[in-house]
Amino acid sequence: MNLRHWSSVFACVLMFGLCFPGRAAEAPLRVMTFNVRVPADTGMNAWENRRDLMVQVIKEQHPDLLGTQELTEEQGEYLAAHLPGYAWFGQGRDGGTKGEHMGVFYRTDRLAVERSGDFWLSDTPDVVGSRTWGQPFPRMVTWARFRRRDGGGSFVYLNTHFPYRDEDVRPRMLSAKEIVQWIGKLPVDTRVILAGDFNCAPDTTVHAALTHDLQDAWMTAASRSGPAKTFHNFTGNPDQRIDWILSRGFKAIAVHTITTHDGARYPSDHFPVMAELGG
Repeated sequence: MNLRHWSSVFACVLMFGLCFPGRAAEAPLRVMTFNVRVPADTGMNAWENRRDLMVQVIKEQHPDLLGTQELTEEQGEYLAAHLPGYAWFGQGRDGGTKGEHMGVFYRTDRLAVERSGDFWLSDTPDVVGSRTWGQPFPRMVTWARFRRRDGGGSFVYLNTHFPYRDEDVRPRMLSAKEIVQWIGKLPVDTRVILAGDFNCAPDTTVHAALTHDLQDAWMTAASRSGPAKTFHNFTGNPDQRIDWILSRGFKAIAVHTITTHDGARYPSDHFPVMAELGG
């Protein structure tokens, strides 16, 4: 076999393994977190006046995996009906279909659900709708073990929404500890993604606890775009970075805060965050 032939083989290898079926490079996993805001507003911010803009944003960004917060069944069914190629799951924080969901949407051509479930952020995490630590509402995590259809293996994903009041510092910290303990029961080589609305800033003990073993995509990605802060209360002027995408076993390639709007109309009172994760 001459040198010219080996040069051709080497070139094929460099071209992402195209000469060897099944060895092609994996596309980055596109993960979005989006607090969609419950349908409680009137006027321009009413759900029926912003839902199609939300669909537009999701279609434009085409995440492989989308975790929502404050999602009601009505909103989840509307989004599912207008997002072909996606499936979703999740239950209300009081159990069943009522109330806010940690709804998880995923592209069925890219991902398959191997297992899924929920636990509550309380002293009794297996009790549906449980709330302790002085919280006025139940808080929960919806999780799944996904298998990538491109041969990229499996990972565990968790989607959550922490308490929001100023006086909820302790419940937020206890919520973080509970999630850390849950992840700690997984095999150490399990790839993990934790995303959601954490209702506190990155300079808090909550963030420090969660990022002891997980990496914050916004802080580690080679490329960032959009504002760091995400909650803007339908004004377009964000004042806090409370929506995070954290991971273990992945490399954050890029992260984007999506600010799409139609004049003064926004799809939600939060900007969604999108991370491209490799590995």
